[in-house]
Amino acid sequence: MSLTTIVAFLLVDLLLVITPGADWAYAIAAGLRGRSVLPAVIGLVAGYAGYTVLAVAGLVVIVASSAGLLTGLTITGAAYLLWLGFGVLTRPATVGAAEDLADSPGRVILRGAGTSGLNPKGLLLYVSLFPQFIDASAGWPVAAQTALFGVLHMALCGVVYLVVGVLARIVLAAKPQAARVVSRVSGAMMIAIGGFLLVERLAG
Repeated sequence: MSLTTIVAFLLVDLLLVITPGADWAYAIAAGLRGRSVLPAVIGLVAGYAGYTVLAVAGLVVIVASSAGLLTGLTITGAAYLLWLGFGVLTRPATVGAAEDLADSPGRVILRGAGTSGLNPKGLLLYVSLFPQFIDASAGWPVAAQTALFGVLHMALCGVVYLVVGVLARIVLAAKPQAARVVSRVSGAMMIAIGGFLLVERLAG
C-alpha cells in the first residue's frame, strides 16, 4: 500500500470526523459534565474498535447487506441517542457541577461506546469509505489494509473528539449560562440525529 493512498484516506476521513454529529455532541456534553473528557473519548473510540474488528472479520458487509440487521441496528441506535439526548437536554450541565462529577469513568466509557457503536452511520462509513482505498494488488492482505484504516480512523476520532471536549470545557468554564445552552444544544443534536435515523429507516 502506498503512502499516497494512506494520506488520501486520512484527508477524506478527517473531513468526515470533523463534521459535527452525535459523537461531537457526546464529547461536548462529557467535557462539560466530567473532570476529564478522556473516558468519553475512550468510549467513542471503543465503539469504532468494535466496527474495526467486524470489518476485518468481513462481518460489516454482511450486516450492511442485511435489511433486517441494519434496520434493527438503526432503530436501537436511534432509540439510544434519543434516550441519551433527552437526559442531556433535561439535565443541562455546568462545568464541574457536583452532580455531574458523580458518573464513574466506566459508565462514561460505556455511554461513549454506545454512542458510536450503535450509530449505523459509523457502520456505513466502514462499508462505503474503506473499500475505496483498499488495493488488492498492493501486496497487503485485505484484512490487514482494513485493520490499518480502522486504526487510523480511531486515532483521528480520538484526537478530534479530545480537542472538542477539552475546548468546550475550557471555553465555557467561566460561563455557566453558556455551558448550559451548549449542553442543551448537544442534547438536542442527539435527539435530532436519533429522530432522523429512526424516520429515515422506518420510511425506507
